[in-house]
Amino acid sequence: MQTSSHPFQNLTPDLIMDAVESQGFRCDCRNLALNSYENRVYLVGIEEERPLIAKFYRPGRWSDEQIVEEHRFCRELADHELPVVAPWCAAAGESLFRYCGFSFALYPQQGGHAPEFDNLDNLLILGRILGRMHRIGGVAAFRHRPALDSTSFGYESVELIREHFIPAEYRDSYTSLTGQLLEKIDRRLAEAGPVRSIRVHGDCHSGNILWRDNAPHFVDFDDARMAPAVQDLWMMLSGDRRRRLAQLDTLLEGYGEFHDFDPAELRLIEPLRTLRMLHYSAWLARRWDDPVFPATFPWFNTVRYWGEHILELREQLAALDEPPLAVH
Repeated sequence: MQTSSHPFQNLTPDLIMDAVESQGFRCDCRNLALNSYENRVYLVGIEEERPLIAKFYRPGRWSDEQIVEEHRFCRELADHELPVVAPWCAAAGESLFRYCGFSFALYPQQGGHAPEFDNLDNLLILGRILGRMHRIGGVAAFRHRPALDSTSFGYESVELIREHFIPAEYRDSYTSLTGQLLEKIDRRLAEAGPVRSIRVHGDCHSGNILWRDNAPHFVDFDDARMAPAVQDLWMMLSGDRRRRLAQLDTLLEGYGEFHDFDPAELRLIEPLRTLRMLHYSAWLARRWDDPVFPATFPWFNTVRYWGEHILELREQLAALDEPPLAVH
C-alpha cells in the first residue's frame, strides 16, 4: 500500500514494465532510471523498436485534467511542426494511462545535450522557436492548469519555510527579508501594468532543452502554466549586465520574426527570478519526506544552507532595485 510519505515506493522495475506492456508494447527488460525528482522517469527498452520514456506522475500533484491539458498543448505545438517531444497517444487518442494506482505517460526517446546559452547563434534559434511556441500559446488559455503568481510561488512558499523549516536563529532575518522582497515584487508587477499571460513551457532551463544537429527539442512541460511570455526567456540569460543585454537582444531578434514581444515584460525578469528562488526552497521542503530528496540534496535544510539562502535573497533584494534590462 502506498503512503503519502513515499508515493513511489511500489514503483518496481516489474511494475514499470507491466505498465508499459499494458499499452501493447513488449519490453526487453532494459530499464534505466533517468534524472527526475518530482516525478519518476525511466528509459524502457522495447523489443524490435526504439526505447520509450515512461513518465510516472507524482500522486496528488496534478489532476488528470491538468495533465491531459499539458499533453494537448504539447501535441498542439507538435502538430505545428515545433520541436516538442509530445506524449505517445493510443489508438483512441488517450495519452494519460493508469496502472496499479499510478498515472503515467509514454514518450519517444529523444537524444541530445544541453544547449549553450552563451552561444548567440543558439539563442537566435531558440528565440525563433519560442516566438512560434508563444504565438500558438496565446491562441487559447489553460482551463485547469494554474497561473504563475506571487501568491503560490511567493507568499505560500515563504509561509511554509518560515513556519516549519527556517532555523530559529534565522527566522527574524528571513521574515523581514522576504517581507521586503514580496512587497517589491508586488510593486514591480503593478508597475509593469496589465501584462498578458499565455500558455508557456514554464521551466525553460537548459535541462529541459535537448540540442542535437544544431536544433533544440523542448521536453518536460510538467510546469506548463499561464504566465507572461518572458517566463520562457529569462532563464536563458546569464553573466554581467552587458552580456545579458547581448543575449536578450539576440533572443528577441529571433522571437520577433514570428511573434510580438511586449517590452513591459522586461520589468518582470527579476521579480520572476526571485519568485523562482523562493519557490525552489519551498519545493525541496514540500518533498523532504520523499527519501530521494535527502539523498540527492543533502545540503538542503542545514544551517549553512539557510545562511547562504538568506545571503542570496539579500543580493536579489538589491537586484530588484536595478534598472530593468531594455532592448533597442
